[in-house]
Amino acid sequence: MPPIISRITTQLDSVILGKPQAVRLALCCLLARGHLLIEDIPGVGKTTLANALARTLGLDLRRVQFTSDLLPADIIGNAIYDRERQAFTFHPGPVFTHLVLADEVNRATPKTQSALLEAMEEQQVSVDGRTHDLPNPFFVIATQNPSHQIGTFPLPESQLDRFLMRIELGYPDREAEREMLRGPSRRRLVEALEPVLTVVELLDLQVAVERIHVAEPILDYLLDLMARSRERGRGLSPRAALALRRASQAWAMMAGRAMVIPEDVQAVAPSIMGHRLGTWGDASGHDGLTQAHEILGSVAIS
Repeated sequence: MPPIISRITTQLDSVILGKPQAVRLALCCLLARGHLLIEDIPGVGKTTLANALARTLGLDLRRVQFTSDLLPADIIGNAIYDRERQAFTFHPGPVFTHLVLADEVNRATPKTQSALLEAMEEQQVSVDGRTHDLPNPFFVIATQNPSHQIGTFPLPESQLDRFLMRIELGYPDREAEREMLRGPSRRRLVEALEPVLTVVELLDLQVAVERIHVAEPILDYLLDLMARSRERGRGLSPRAALALRRASQAWAMMAGRAMVIPEDVQAVAPSIMGHRLGTWGDASGHDGLTQAHEILGSVAIS
């Protein structure tokens, strides 16, 4: 593992106790220029992870609490008439930052949820026929409660597909929870965090991810996974294939390798495939993840 990656993960692990795999997947997602969806019950550290990532990576963060009365303009901003200038002036919304924390995103209506679509895909927003560029880098980390909870609106498939990964944190183990009870609050720990790298250094790491070599046999493996998913009807899209390649490159870079190996693909695939194949926490029981693991287990590595 490169020293810079080790410093980042060590600092994150000091706040998010007992969840090293989730922490590394979250970091991998941002290094791959993707957006992250964290689904779990309230109180397991979803918001804490987002704040810890922002502070560790030296990113400006703005939090939007999604509620049923939130409007699209509350996220992207709007044009307000200026009497002195006799013209409309655009007032940017909280989406104009490096990292947007969309907290409990599935408590807002589908119309408001869709306000993030253009921002996540194009890194820009359009208001009154004018296009406004967002900062670089730009990430969305959204948290959501399980869909069976009261007052939630399921994310549409088009919105889900914009998230490179979906992860869950789950309950900490006994020793990790004991350490939480023994130590200071997570909020105080997050506030005390210092940036491990600058925004420019983060952009350099993202460029380094793109340089990780993907050999033809690995591309064949990715294509075989896509083809197997499509044998069952509606399978994974080309966007999912690109997401899987980028995340595999990021995982390889985090491990200090200059090329992707099959284990890199297998490490990130469930979090990329699961939410595109089905819905977590529904009556069928982690259907998307089950399908993802079945596909991984049925495709041979050439």
